Amino acid sequence: MISHPSRHCTVELQALPSRIGQVRRILSAQLRYWHMDPLIDRAALGVTELLTNVHRHAQPDKTCTVEIELLLDRLMVSVHDHDPRLPVVADIDDTEPFATCGRGLAMVAAVSESWGVRPDGESGKVVWFTLPTPAAARPTTRSPRRKVAEKPALRFAEVSVDSHRPEHTPARSAVAG
Repeated sequence: MISHPSRHCTVELQALPSRIGQVRRILSAQLRYWHMDPLIDRAALGVTELLTNVHRHAQPDKTCTVEIELLLDRLMVSVHDHDPRLPVVADIDDTEPFATCGRGLAMVAAVSESWGVRPDGESGKVVWFTLPTPAAARPTTRSPRRKVAEKPALRFAEVSVDSHRPEHTPARSAVAG
């Protein structure tokens, strides 16, 4: 079931690999509709990690609800499942360098402004993360370099690598005409 009023979108699903890709596409389309394109990559990564955790760990079933909410200055993405056990965050230093799992929540923490988990009634939980909206991330009088120092969660999509590069010059044809 999908519902999407103007500032809210909810998707109910079984957290299976094929459905996780579908939710990423729905999330991306919704963020484009809201003109929040700069958030797509980080939001898709975060929701993928949360849904993968439901797929791997949730009991008794893999049924969950993804909720995307656009607030005044942030995007909130939350995943509700029916397993009351709260996730255990692995210490990244204890994770084997070539391990293929165990870093999901650390990745969510790295790309988000904030994240957390809370019990949801007696038989479930909600794991959530927030991202600042582009308008909230834009300082009015500060340079982009200062913004990065003040908001480390913005280090992926909004950071300008080299703001002193010359403008790109378009290629010219060698054919006269």
